[in-house]
Amino acid sequence: MRHRFSARVLRNLLSSLLCATLTLGAIVPASAEVKVGVSDWPGWVAWYVAEQKGYFAAHGAKVKLVWFANYSDSIAALSTGQLDANSQTWSDTMTPLARKIKVKAILVNDNSAGNDALMVGPKIKSFADLKGKSIALEQFSISHFVLANALSRNGMSIKDVKIVNLSAGDAAAAFMSGRTDAAVVWNPWVSRIETSGKGRALFTSRDMPGLVPDLLVAHQNALSNPAKRAELVGMIKAWFDAEEFIRGHQAEALPIMSKVVGLTPSAYQVFLPGTRFFTAADNLAALDAANPKSLVAVGPTLHQFLSANKLVDGAVDFNAGIDKSLLLDALKK
Repeated sequence: MRHRFSARVLRNLLSSLLCATLTLGAIVPASAEVKVGVSDWPGWVAWYVAEQKGYFAAHGAKVKLVWFANYSDSIAALSTGQLDANSQTWSDTMTPLARKIKVKAILVNDNSAGNDALMVGPKIKSFADLKGKSIALEQFSISHFVLANALSRNGMSIKDVKIVNLSAGDAAAAFMSGRTDAAVVWNPWVSRIETSGKGRALFTSRDMPGLVPDLLVAHQNALSNPAKRAELVGMIKAWFDAEEFIRGHQAEALPIMSKVVGLTPSAYQVFLPGTRFFTAADNLAALDAANPKSLVAVGPTLHQFLSANKLVDGAVDFNAGIDKSLLLDALKK
């Protein structure tokens, strides 16, 4: 899953980029197509729906999807220009931007809208009850960011609780066994805790709209190449077909998506309610700097968290990290 802030993994970006150059040389983009990195997250696995339903072909887009079992590797591959575009979060795009690497967000695939949650037991009735309590989570992950926001919005801070650093699966287990008072996890663990009857969500990513966006990010080399830019515009058109198909034909979409990650359709279904797939209208709003939930508007909140935890070095020009022109071209009649 894409839930660790990979900026931490890429703190020494030069080393990571060298590693990517040595190990990923086989995927240098060919001029006839765009190569796009994809990792394990519903909004990105959805690209395989576009591929298998023929939406790329329908829009004349020659797209090679490149699967990355290690999400961090895909960010390094894009930063070195070995991919034309990549599936990555807005937060993980800030490290390359801070280092003046020319990448730009061109599409928002989705927002987490419930897939991440602060889970508490029956004794915790409100945020005030969390003061001094132990909360299991994976440090420097989206879970950490969700908790920081949840507490801040309720007049508290991370200093008011005791963080127990565990992987998501271990955090869920610790909470369900009573070893911690709460846990911040993502699906499928959110669903497993709810099904067990041992916990409920006090706060979820649905309560912080716009702050957990998953994107298609392109390298400037591809954007400056007219042929590749045209492929990316066609890819964006295909996204809206795929989004509509998933929304209207979930029973058909689930087998495609679940097969990619080795799950059964029923097991994968748990991810869809908490994933808000973005339509054309959603994208126009997200890429409009004047919108209060846009990428530019939420950028400072994300950057503050990254900076406070030494996950990014330097300022980020949020506007410079976005190119809305491909979206506008894709939406032309």
